Amino acid sequence: MPETLILSMGSIALLYISRGALSNPNSHGFYRFFAWEAILGLDALNFSVETANPWAPDQLLSTFMRVTSLVLAIHALILLIKIGKPMRERVDRALLGFEKTSSLVMIGAFKYIRHPMYASLLFFAWGEFLKQVSWLGVFLVLVASVFLWLTAKRDEEECLTHFGSEYQCYMRKTKRFIPFLL
Repeated sequence: MPETLILSMGSIALLYISRGALSNPNSHGFYRFFAWEAILGLDALNFSVETANPWAPDQLLSTFMRVTSLVLAIHALILLIKIGKPMRERVDRALLGFEKTSSLVMIGAFKYIRHPMYASLLFFAWGEFLKQVSWLGVFLVLVASVFLWLTAKRDEEECLTHFGSEYQCYMRKTKRFIPFLL
């Protein structure tokens, strides 16, 4: 069954990637791991779904959200690497390499939202959910959403510690996930 393989192999990969964060329950990566797991569950749940009408409004919205997610994630990653200038000297096992930024990124999507990477995960989760609505899907997308919100809250605390008043000012000018709204 491909769904079981997706869950098993995906979980092993996520455990490996998150090993540093999982050892520190106060890190944003700790919460992100559980959001990733819920999203992986959604992906596995809908892996074999063939829609009767790919042009139906819900399927078009699902596809739009998943494509937007991919574009936003790539955009944010490029900016974090180019403008954020990750530094190896920043020792924190809970952070992934590209997260060890030395400069605050405030251009592109970051000009409007503080967490484009987490927003992309939210869009992906809800896009996957819309692919085939089910009760298990409702549970998984809500779990993913709550853990992404917790991830963002903890990440903001970490950024305030690292960047100080500059980040505090940045927080007043931006929204968390959706420009001008949320």
